[in-house]
Amino acid sequence: MRLPLFVPILTAAAGLVPALASGQTFQGAAAIDAAINLAIREDKIPGAVVLVGHDGQVVFRKAYGYRALLPAKEPMTVDTVFDVASLTKVVATTSCMMSLFERGKVNIDDPVTAYLPEFQGGQSAITVRQLMTHFSGFRPDLDLEPAWSGYDTGIQRALQDKPVNPPNAKFVYSDINFILLGEIIRRVSGVPENEYVRQILLDPLGMTDSGYLPSASRRALIAPTEMQKDGTILRGVVHDPTARYMGGVAGHAGLFSTASDLAKFCQMLLDGGGLFSPATIRKFSSPHTPVNQPVQRGLGWDIDSPYSGNRGDLFPVGSFGHTGFTGTSIWIDPASRSYVILLANSGHPHLRKAITPLRRQIATITAAGIGYEPQVLSAALPKVQTGLEVLVANHFAPLQGKRVGVITNQSGVDRQGRRNIDLMRRAGVKVEAIFSPEHGFAGVEDRENIGNSTDPSTGIPIFSLYGKTLRPTPEMLKGLSALVFDIQDIGVRFYTFESTLLYAMEEAAKARIPVYVLDRPNPLTGIHVEGPMLDASNLSFVGAYPLPLRHGLTIGELAMLENGERHLNAEVHVIEMAGWNRADWFDATGLPWINPSPNIRNPEAALLYPGLGMLEYSLNYSVGRGTDEPFQRIGADWIDGNRLADYLSSRAVPGVRFYPVKFTPASSHYAGKEVQGIGFVVTNRDIFNSSRLGLELAAALGKLYPGKMEFEVNRKLIGNEAVLKALRDGGDAQGAATKGMPEFAAVREKYLLYR
Repeated sequence: MRLPLFVPILTAAAGLVPALASGQTFQGAAAIDAAINLAIREDKIPGAVVLVGHDGQVVFRKAYGYRALLPAKEPMTVDTVFDVASLTKVVATTSCMMSLFERGKVNIDDPVTAYLPEFQGGQSAITVRQLMTHFSGFRPDLDLEPAWSGYDTGIQRALQDKPVNPPNAKFVYSDINFILLGEIIRRVSGVPENEYVRQILLDPLGMTDSGYLPSASRRALIAPTEMQKDGTILRGVVHDPTARYMGGVAGHAGLFSTASDLAKFCQMLLDGGGLFSPATIRKFSSPHTPVNQPVQRGLGWDIDSPYSGNRGDLFPVGSFGHTGFTGTSIWIDPASRSYVILLANSGHPHLRKAITPLRRQIATITAAGIGYEPQVLSAALPKVQTGLEVLVANHFAPLQGKRVGVITNQSGVDRQGRRNIDLMRRAGVKVEAIFSPEHGFAGVEDRENIGNSTDPSTGIPIFSLYGKTLRPTPEMLKGLSALVFDIQDIGVRFYTFESTLLYAMEEAAKARIPVYVLDRPNPLTGIHVEGPMLDASNLSFVGAYPLPLRHGLTIGELAMLENGERHLNAEVHVIEMAGWNRADWFDATGLPWINPSPNIRNPEAALLYPGLGMLEYSLNYSVGRGTDEPFQRIGADWIDGNRLADYLSSRAVPGVRFYPVKFTPASSHYAGKEVQGIGFVVTNRDIFNSSRLGLELAAALGKLYPGKMEFEVNRKLIGNEAVLKALRDGGDAQGAATKGMPEFAAVREKYLLYR
C-alpha cells in the first residue's frame, strides 16, 4: 500500500519554504518504482522499503516486493523491521559517542587505553579518532573459527587483536574498531550500549520500533535474512556472525529498525538540534581522515570512500551516510536538507552480490527528484570571454588588413554558436584559408586521411592537416600574412590538436608568418598537473613535445612554452581570455560545452580521457568507442567486470567509483560483440588523479590478466620508458610517473598567463 507522500516527521524550521509544494508529486517516484521493481525481477533483492525526506517532510515512502520468501512469501510493508547491520555503527554507536563527547566523558583524540587500559597490553597509541575513521590499522574482523561465544570473549579478542598496519597508514574498514567503541560506551556510560542508546536516542526521538534483541512478539514484522547451514532462517536474530557470537549487542552490528524510525533520526541530524548541538553534528559528519589519504570519513560516518556508492552521482561530497551488509543504507545531505533511506533484504534467503549500483541509482534519482543541483551550477558564475570573444569586442583589430588563414574546427565558435570565420568576415577580416585538424572541420570524422574540401557557405578552401600532411605546407601558406589558431583543447598531452599547433608554429616561423592563438579554457583546470612525462625518444604526432600527461596549461600558454623552450622564434601572439581563473573547471566558465572531438562528449569524459586513453591502442581492448559513453567505460572479451571492479575498488583510488558493465560497441574494437568491463563515475574531481586511474587500471589488468594487455603498443601514449618497465615488471608505475615533474613545474611557471 502506498502512503501519502507528505507525512510530517518533525516540524520544519520556521520560515523554511519547502521546494516541493504541498500536494506536488515527488518527481522521482516513477523512476524509483522502475529501479526497485527491476532489481526484484532480476533477483537482486526480494523486496525493499524506500523513504525520501526533504525540507522536514517525508516526500516518498513505499514498500516493494516481499519481506520473506521462505518458508512462505510475505509481502513487504512500510513498517517492516530490518536488521540494519552496519548502520548500527552510525545510528547507535556514533550517536552514543556524540552524547559522551558532549558530556565531556570522551575525548576523540585520547588513546584508546585511556578508556580500555588493557588494550594492546596498555602500550598502544591508537586513538578513538582512528577507531571511528577506520585508520587504526586493524584487519576487517575477528576470527570466527573455531567458534566462540559471549560478549566478554568478543571484547577480549578485540582488545588483544594485533593491528596489521600502523595507525593512519591505510584505510581498512574494520568491525573491530566499532566493537572496541561499543565497549568504551559500556564502560564510560556504566550500562551496555543497547541500554545507553535507548536512553539518549531511541526514546527521546520516539523510535519505538528500533533496538537490539527484538522481542518474539515483533518477529512477524521483521524481515528475515540468511538461511543457515542447518536450514534455519535468521529472523529477529542479528545476521552478523560476530555480533551473534557476542549475544546480539555490539558496537558494529545488532540494531533493528524501520524506515520511519530512521527518518526521525535523519531529520534530527538535519535539524541540527534537539538531542545534539549543531556543532557536534557538524564535527562528527565532517572529514577526520589523515591528510593526503584517498578517502574521506567522518567520525563514524562515510563521506567519500569505496563504500559510499549510496551517495549517488548528484549529492555532493560533504553529505554523509552509511551502508549495512544486509542491504540497508542511508544518505543525508545538509545542503539540500534531504535524506534517502533504502532498506532491502538482499541477504534473504541466500547471500547475493552487493547492491551498490542500486543504492547509487536510488540516491541519484532522489537528488534529481527533489530538484537538487550541484552548488557550482546554481551559483551566480562569472562568464568567461574566450580569446575569440575578446577579439569580437575590439572588432578583430590585430587582424585587420591581413590575409588570414584559420586553423579551427566546430569548437571555434562564440557562446552564441557563431563561427569564428563568419565573425571575422563580418568584421572585414580577409579569411583566405581554413585548416582543419584531426576529425575534420566539422569535428565528426573519426578516421585517418581526411582530404581537402571547401566550406560550402563561404567557398573558402579547407586544407586538411590530418591527411597527406600533418603540417601546413608552403603552398597552403602562400599569400597569408597571419595564421590564427582557435580550437578548444582539453589539456591532455596526446590530444593531437596540440601537435597541430606546434607543427603550425614551426612552419609559420619558417615562412615568417605571425601566429595568433585565441585562448580558450583548459576544461580540466589550470592547476592539475600529472605525469608521466613524455620521453624525447617517444615523440610523435600523439606527443610532439615532452609534456606530462596533464599539463595544466591553456592552449595559449602551451604555445608560449613550446615556442620559448623549443626556440622556434615564431612570432606568437596569445589573445588572452577575460574572466578565467586557473582553478575553474569548464562548468564554471558559463560557456556551452561543444564536443571537441566525437568521443569526448562531456566534461567527465574529458577528465577520464587522460587515464583511459593511455591504453587505447590495444586492439583487444575497448575504451567505449562506438557506445553512448566513450571514455567512461572500458571492456574486453577477456575481462571479468565484477572481478576488475572489486579489485580497483580495493585500491581506494581517490575521487572515482567503479562498477561492472556489459556493452556492445557499434564500431571500433569489438564492434557488434558484447564484452564485459567496468564503468567509472568521478565522485570528487578535485582529488581525482587521471594518471593514477590509468596506471592503476593498467597495473590491475596486468596483474589479473597476465599477457592480455599490450603495453608496448601503447608506448607513444604512455610515453615514458620507466613507467612502461614498471607496468611490465609489476613495479611502482606511480612513482615512475612523478619523475621529472618538479623540473617541468619550474619551466611551466614562466609561461603562465592567468593566476
